[in-house]
Amino acid sequence: MGEGRDTEGTTDTPARRPPAATRPADPPGPLLGLDAAGGLAALRGLLARPLASYYLLLSSAGLLLLIGLTMVFSATSVRDFAQDGDAAASLTKQTVFAVIGIGAFWACQRLPARTFRAVSRPFLGVAVVLLLVLNLLVALEALFRVKAIGPLKAQLLWLYLGPISVQPVEVAKFALVLWGAHVLARKGAALGWWKELATPLFPVVGLLFVLVGYNDLGSMLCLLALVVGMLWAAGVRLQVFAALSAVGLAGVGLLVAAASLGAGSGSRDADNYRLTRLTSFLDPPDPKTCFQEKLEGCYQLVQARYAVQHGGWFGVGLGKSTLKWNWLPEAHNDFIFAIIAEELGVVGCTVILVLFAVLAYSGLRIARRVEDPFRRLAAAGVTAWLVGQAVINIGGVTGLLPLTGVPLPFISDGGSALVVTLAAVGMLASFARAEPDAARALHARPPARWVRLVWAPLPPLPGRRRRPASPGADRGSVPRSRSRREDDQAATRGARPGRTRVGTASERRR
Repeated sequence: MGEGRDTEGTTDTPARRPPAATRPADPPGPLLGLDAAGGLAALRGLLARPLASYYLLLSSAGLLLLIGLTMVFSATSVRDFAQDGDAAASLTKQTVFAVIGIGAFWACQRLPARTFRAVSRPFLGVAVVLLLVLNLLVALEALFRVKAIGPLKAQLLWLYLGPISVQPVEVAKFALVLWGAHVLARKGAALGWWKELATPLFPVVGLLFVLVGYNDLGSMLCLLALVVGMLWAAGVRLQVFAALSAVGLAGVGLLVAAASLGAGSGSRDADNYRLTRLTSFLDPPDPKTCFQEKLEGCYQLVQARYAVQHGGWFGVGLGKSTLKWNWLPEAHNDFIFAIIAEELGVVGCTVILVLFAVLAYSGLRIARRVEDPFRRLAAAGVTAWLVGQAVINIGGVTGLLPLTGVPLPFISDGGSALVVTLAAVGMLASFARAEPDAARALHARPPARWVRLVWAPLPPLPGRRRRPASPGADRGSVPRSRSRREDDQAATRGARPGRTRVGTASERRR
């Protein structure tokens, strides 16, 4: 009976929906019509625009520059006020160099690729001369106590000509990018041969490594990253990278040992600080011992970690750092990332890392999209230089890499580095406007004339590719170009002199 009742009670009529108060809620729909797939599609649409590389490069570099000026003021205001009574002294100086750098950016983004190739050799010569003069003055001061030759004076990494100071290694980075890209682009497919790759690239790179690395091992590592980036973009075989790695490790070992002779310190009586930093990284001593004895190899690292720990997730607030009160050496330069971590926390550090990631993506995107080999190699070299230097600095501050003492691009206090960095970004901006799609878009809808005069001219249109020749099965009569002249200069390749064609084309095909 129960089974019959169940069967009879089953009907095909749809069941009523329960009241709104008892039925389960509908799944939430996309917020404002946007979901994950829509957001990715919108992002792809933005990145597919012709000038996306140009705007990504400008936005990331501009934001890093603004953050750098802000953090330089925050890290130096207390010290400047205590010394000179002017809290904005370092900010004013850094702003002046930023204005000069923006002028260099403006000039470089207006130049075509042939101009960069033309000035590559003279620029490299100037860089080598500056490095030779710097090392000569440092050696004279260390051996014979000669501190200056006329208006020229040197101080480890800085070369002074009266009131003007310059850091030759920064000039050498940009010069090596231009000259190396020019040499590699000229050799082309011949780079598969060791002889072509070894001359003249390796001797010049080795000379720069010696001139730079003797006093500045960190900058030499930046040059190494630059060279590796260009060779990778040139498509060099993996065996070359293996050989370069072995030679590079041997060279770093020799430079670490050379610190016992005064390399990097300018005094033979100084301890081998490079070896101390390396051993402190491999076998960190007790932080309490570093703090009490102020050991050079680990004191800065311990203080930087204290700054990161003090900052937490959201930081103590902009300008409220306590480690910058003469507790952390070089807080405005090499260790400015520790001040960012203390004042802005993990969120601020993440913003910095994301901006450098966008800069890296923009540079590699430009290198992939441009057609000119020189532009591709130079873009890869500049990207490897800036991103590699940022990785070395941040890794050293956080303890993930051995401490080498290189500034953080765009952010650390320093005039020469900022001007040269902005000039390199200006060259990247010129290459971004020369991408095929970007050049066609700019020529299709050119900006106003005053904009082209004030900001940047139109880039050249990409060359048209030759279409493959159509098969000549039915050519008909002889073209006019073959019957213009009857001398040897007008004869086609492979044609026999004295031979004439008789009959129509159909008869000849028989």
